[in-house]
Parts: sequence; C-alpha cells; structure tokens
Amino acid sequence: MELERDRGREGAEPVRSFVAVGDSFTEGMSDALPDGSYRGWADVLAGRLAGHVPGFRYANLAVRGKLIAQITSDQVPLAAAMDADLVTLVGGLNDVLRPRCDLPRVCGLLEEAVERLAPSCRTLLLMRSPGRTGPVLERYRGRMEELYAHIDTLAARHEGVVVADLYASRALGDPRMWADDRLHLTTEGHRRVAEAVWQRLGHPASFDWDAPLPPPTPVGFGQRVGTNVRFAREHLLPWIGRRLTGRSSGDGRAPKRPELSPP
Repeated sequence: MELERDRGREGAEPVRSFVAVGDSFTEGMSDALPDGSYRGWADVLAGRLAGHVPGFRYANLAVRGKLIAQITSDQVPLAAAMDADLVTLVGGLNDVLRPRCDLPRVCGLLEEAVERLAPSCRTLLLMRSPGRTGPVLERYRGRMEELYAHIDTLAARHEGVVVADLYASRALGDPRMWADDRLHLTTEGHRRVAEAVWQRLGHPASFDWDAPLPPPTPVGFGQRVGTNVRFAREHLLPWIGRRLTGRSSGDGRAPKRPELSPP
C-alpha cells in the first residue's frame, strides 16, 4: 500500500470531541511522563485538535494488554454512546502476536466493533499499525497483513471510515523508534504517529512523519549481547510468564480518561 494514501485529505472538518479505543499502543506506552504515567500519540493528537476548537473534549478508553474481544465488549459500547466526532479504533495485534490466534474470530470481532462505532461518529479511524523490523515481525507478518487487508475491506464498506497506514512506514519500523521492551514506540515514535493521523484527517503537515532516522552508529558484539540479555530478563520472561498464567498487564486497570473532558 502506498504511503501517499495517508498523507491527508482536503478540507478537514473541525473535531469537537475525540474518543480513543484500543490497547497499550493507544494508551501511550512507552511515552513516559515525569510522573510515571504515559502520554502517547492519542494524547498528542488530542492536544493539537483542542487548539483549533473551543470546548474540545477527549476520552481515552484504551487499556494495555487488551485483546480484541475485550475491546469490543468493554470499550466499544462506551465509545459509541459518547457520540463523538472522531473515534480511533486500534486493536487485534495483541491477538495476532500470540502463538495461537483464531484470526477469523479476530477479524469478525473487529468487524463487529466497526459496525457499532461507524454509525455513532462522523469519522472512525482505523490503523494498519507499525511493526518493528526484526524476527518477531517476520514470524507474524502473514497474520498482520491478513488483519490489515480486512481493515481495508471494512473501511471500503463503511461510510466515514478511514485508515492510517503506518505499516508501510520504514521509519517507524526502525528499531530505534521502539522502547527497550521492543513492543511499544518511543516518545519520538508516538509523536510521528500523531502527525500521521493528523495528516490523515486532512490537516496540513507540520513535518514529514516518515522521514528516515540518521544512519545508526555501529554497535559492538558485546553490547548487543548485553542488550539482548537485559531484554530477556526485564521484558521477555515476564511477558512469557503472563501468557503461561493467563494474566495481562492490564488486569484491574481502568482507562486513564474514561469520560469526555477537556485535555
């Protein structure tokens, strides 16, 4: 898919209310603030939208670790009831990245969510999420592309549904755009996603969100080994432990912005 598809549309309408739905990507991990909370692309986008419309309101229902079934059952009805101008729905990758995935069921639940949300808002934005270059992406690439093809189909089928294509971005695939856990974007990555969505909604570009990073500095073998050992100890093993015990990082966690309010 060509990136030009998502460079923006002419004549963006004012957005007076925005609801973000999804998992950790939309919650904002790992764009950490000094107080330990997370900001993320949706918060950045909301701040920019608020600067153009008096009385703008924003809700973020996304919770880390949520599967598409949980997003559809817990977040989608709340978002639909808010009657917002803009809703963003990003979900399904937590399902796809599990060893066992019922992809037809994931696609069916995503379709159910779109059918519920599309009539409730002026614009529903879906996303072909970015993937970090490396072995994990290659292992699950087929599933991701099948999911994204279904997203394109849903957008073509429903009026007012648009897709931001970040999967085609080489810059966002650069490992330097990803945090130490290799699952979530850095602050710079979230900033670029916010800009990509901003442009997809039809606003003029403020910078080239897909501009490549400078050439990387060579890293020695010992440093690479140390980095991989730390990653396994601090992130991979805990993640495997949660999968084996049926736990999630979002268990018991409430959305950070459960109601529409000024950002």
